[in-house]
Amino acid sequence: MAEQKNPELKLPEIKMPDLAQMAQLFSLIAEKSQVIVKDFLSRQSTDGAHDMKDTMTLGKSFMEMTQKIMADPAKLAQAQMDLWRGYMDLWQKTLPAMLGQPMESVVREPKGDKRFKHDDWQDNVLFSYIKQSYLLTADWIQDMVANVEGFDDKTKKKLQFYTRQFVDALSPSNFAMTNPEVVRATIESSGQNLINGLKNMLSDLERGKGKLSMRMTDLDAFELGKNVATTPGKVIYQNEMMQLLQYDCGTSDVFKRPLLIFPPWINKFYIMDLRPKNSLIKWCVDQGFTVFLMSWINPDEKMAEKAFDDYLKDGPLAALEAIEQATGEYEVNALGYCLGGTLLSVTNAYLAAQGTPRITSGTHLTTMLDFAQPGELEVFIEEEQIASLEKRMELKGYLDGSEMATTFSMLRANDLIWSFFISNYLLGKDPFPFDLLYWNSDSTRMPAKMHSFYLRNLYQHNRLKDPGGITLLGTPIDLSKVKVPAYFLSAIEDHIAPWTSTYSGSLLFTGLVKFVLSGSGHIAGPINPPAANK
Repeated sequence: MAEQKNPELKLPEIKMPDLAQMAQLFSLIAEKSQVIVKDFLSRQSTDGAHDMKDTMTLGKSFMEMTQKIMADPAKLAQAQMDLWRGYMDLWQKTLPAMLGQPMESVVREPKGDKRFKHDDWQDNVLFSYIKQSYLLTADWIQDMVANVEGFDDKTKKKLQFYTRQFVDALSPSNFAMTNPEVVRATIESSGQNLINGLKNMLSDLERGKGKLSMRMTDLDAFELGKNVATTPGKVIYQNEMMQLLQYDCGTSDVFKRPLLIFPPWINKFYIMDLRPKNSLIKWCVDQGFTVFLMSWINPDEKMAEKAFDDYLKDGPLAALEAIEQATGEYEVNALGYCLGGTLLSVTNAYLAAQGTPRITSGTHLTTMLDFAQPGELEVFIEEEQIASLEKRMELKGYLDGSEMATTFSMLRANDLIWSFFISNYLLGKDPFPFDLLYWNSDSTRMPAKMHSFYLRNLYQHNRLKDPGGITLLGTPIDLSKVKVPAYFLSAIEDHIAPWTSTYSGSLLFTGLVKFVLSGSGHIAGPINPPAANK
């Protein structure tokens, strides 16, 4: 008897890749790879030796940690048994799920973890098993490192930080065959997502001259003066360190006292003036303020010897004189963001020491003054790392902005590195146009002398909090002399300027201080307009 076929049963139609397109792609790969490899190798003569030294120092710490773990076999055996019991519990819950029952969870991802938001991570038995196996192992590894004894606090934090980097990199979400969203996209597009992803990766490698310069947003979607930095204004003064911008007031009645904004010189000024709906500058001029802002120079090798003193002298001190010339006003209100807020505090302390206070109020957005608790950035400010960084800066005369951007991204690797790796390279998507991430990608360089002073005196030795701990322009800086009313705004999820640290800094002033803790992180916390109703 002939077997009857089910007419409703249809297998998915799988298209074969276009062979001509594949040939063209591989030709492009060969052509671009030659240029990329050449650029990469040329960089190794200057950067490679220092990178190798950093790696060897870190490797030594991990080797020592392994020896300490092996030295306590009973504790190691207990940890292995705990991991084995977790695996057995997971397997026992997986078997009924394979027979059609709901999949129970043995372990869940941390709150806010976005890696496993696709439904298949929970609903599909195989992917749920892969996810939970990974989470069990990741927790086990990190607990082992956290509980190892015999290390000082700084070394232990370093080991925990780099262990997390390793664990995050091995997440099943980062691999094509173990990410259900990528598997589905590959089947549905006949692999076109991976072809597009390879093109994206080649483009990023080419732009980074052999180093992967991953795009977080569409870099061609924004243009200064057209859809970002659009608030009308003009340059009224400039010197070697900055341009002073004055913005047109948006009201008929104008406050008598101007507002001077101190942006950080780690990034470009227009964090304060993104699109009109989230522009702090536009909001200020619409309230009736005459707004001035310092736009810092992007230094090159010729400015290697520029110091923190230069940023003070040719920054706010020069700006105050220019504002008086333009408006006739001797006093200003001031606002500083991140490192700009640190400079604002230093300026107030300097003016107090000179007996010429010219700033009547200071607003500090995510600003650190007491660096005793710098968060995970502490990992990057030990002596070996700073000394290695200084040697690299000696060769160029500056710290390239991309290096600092990578450091900040590592603090939130799953959100700021791996999520874009998955989207750009595994799913083959073009980056979404986002003004804030466009600004974040537009990094600036740091002069070698200034950056070394900043790392050693503020981060490493925490001298700014001590009266006279640092001296600028021949004047000992004492924050306790600052009696200017101060407003501090910090963000609860800030990984760059942790709120506990910014709060400690706010206590250094002796004038009226108001401290406000907001939601979100280092950028999205302050750049959050009232109209958002958050």
